[in-house]
Amino acid sequence: MRKKLPPGQSEIKKILLRHVGSIPSFDLETWSLTVYGLVEKPLTLTWSDILALPSVVSVSNFHCVEGWSVLNNKWEGVSFQTIVKMVKPEENAKYVMFECDDGYTTSLPLTDLLDEDVLLAYKLEDEFLRPERGGPLRLIVPKKYAYKSAMWLKRIKFTSQQELGYWESRGYSNTADPWKEDRYAK
Repeated sequence: MRKKLPPGQSEIKKILLRHVGSIPSFDLETWSLTVYGLVEKPLTLTWSDILALPSVVSVSNFHCVEGWSVLNNKWEGVSFQTIVKMVKPEENAKYVMFECDDGYTTSLPLTDLLDEDVLLAYKLEDEFLRPERGGPLRLIVPKKYAYKSAMWLKRIKFTSQQELGYWESRGYSNTADPWKEDRYAK
């Protein structure tokens, strides 16, 4: 049986607010998410398009590389699998780069993003995400440290080679597995 906390983590009750730079502001009337790169059907989704997609609820733990974890977070949003089905990645698309409104980036193998608990989340605990929590839309990848769960999503790019994101190019682990305490590049 797996422990509830990865090694080196301590439980806290609420996700701390962490970000680099200022928090972007959004107008949901003009906001959009573009999905492009090595896909058969690139698309741009408006806020109303996102809300019209099938929604899923997922309860998962959130682990920060700083050593804290918040257990049993109730997220709601669009399964990343739904986006994959819509855009139909080309055969050589093996990675996905997430580009955020503030310039932040992170990349993950497509295989890691196909887990059922990976979401493009717009709600936390039944409330729409406020900008300081990554709203209007953020990635949630529960099996990775939180810096892989990019906030303020703007663009999603499918690629054949993995590109290093903001923290990964600054010495953090590209695999970010909290169960292996994989915090920093080796």
